[in-house]
Amino acid sequence: MGKQVVLAVAKSAAGTGRREITVEPIESEGLLRRWAWIEGNRQRVHDQSGGRIAYVYMPDTAGQGFEHFNRMFFAQIDKQALIVDDRRNGGGQAANYVTELLSRPYLSSWKDRDGLVFDTPGGAIHGPKAMLIDQDAGSGGDFMPWAFRRVGLGPLIGKRTWGGLIGISTNPNLIDGGFLTVPYFRFYTPDGEWRVENEGVSPDIDVELDPAAVNRGEDTQLDAAIANVLKRLADWQPIQRKSAPSMPTLGR
Repeated sequence: MGKQVVLAVAKSAAGTGRREITVEPIESEGLLRRWAWIEGNRQRVHDQSGGRIAYVYMPDTAGQGFEHFNRMFFAQIDKQALIVDDRRNGGGQAANYVTELLSRPYLSSWKDRDGLVFDTPGGAIHGPKAMLIDQDAGSGGDFMPWAFRRVGLGPLIGKRTWGGLIGISTNPNLIDGGFLTVPYFRFYTPDGEWRVENEGVSPDIDVELDPAAVNRGEDTQLDAAIANVLKRLADWQPIQRKSAPSMPTLGR
């Protein structure tokens, strides 16, 4: 690892079309495969929506998740609508940063001396939104879709999340090298209900991820989210003022 290696590759075991390539081995190709999958999804959403819908994937609600969100969301704020993908989300924190940002209201527009019109707040997508969820998302990956629906951002599409919303803390290390995870805090709703733990968050639109379709390179859940957002986009009118009113005149 960290050193270049020359590999000989060919079209067949007999060495047909043999050629040499130089590679640098890495410890794991997991992140490369993840980003290839993410980019494939983003491109699929772009193509099927004619560039109108943004796609953001969050692998967790901790460091990598917020890194993915910031990297993907702000690069696509020229889009009209948004799909957030929570599938296989490993959790971490309560992603209130995400729900607060996605809830930003349109407050005003401005026109500068050069005629450029821009909005406040910046960095917002005001159109229809949806979130993809599945049985492999839990902890912070449970809370984020619960909060997404609670604040009215849009429907949850996919399968029920796995339901593990008891947080851990004060986890002591043991002298034999092991460690303990201590259940330390539990979630309850503004309505005074203990929810989500051992229950999960159910989708508004239940969609199976068809294994046969996956083997064909298709994603039935993502396609359902694209169709849902496109249907709502058909009747959606942008709320921002794209042109300024006439300039005021001074009275006598």
